[in-house]
Amino acid sequence: MNFLIVAVGAGLGGGLRYWLSNYIAKVLPIFFPYGTLAVNIIGSIILGVLIFGFDERGNLSISIKLFIGVGFCGGLTTFSTFSLETFNLFKNTEFLLAGLNIFANVILTIVGIYIGYLITK
Repeated sequence: MNFLIVAVGAGLGGGLRYWLSNYIAKVLPIFFPYGTLAVNIIGSIILGVLIFGFDERGNLSISIKLFIGVGFCGGLTTFSTFSLETFNLFKNTEFLLAGLNIFANVILTIVGIYIGYLITK
């Protein structure tokens, strides 16, 4: 049963990632992977709210934790895509953009977790 809970959450998270990344690619310049950055930040905020707002207070069932934390956030965020996009920036000698992408994804997703923490306080 837990497998199905995670699978459904991952499907929904992945679907949102696909839609949001495509939408962002249409409205922002494509020279930087803004869509991946956006879903990583959003997923970090959601995970921060989930853990600090509900799980630490004991208000979270294992099913909801698996559905949102493992499934939805796992399907929504995309570290492997981030890694590929960063590699491609390096490969295309876009060193500044590659460094910016690493910095933005790492720092801003940590900030996203912190925002989730603040939202719950």
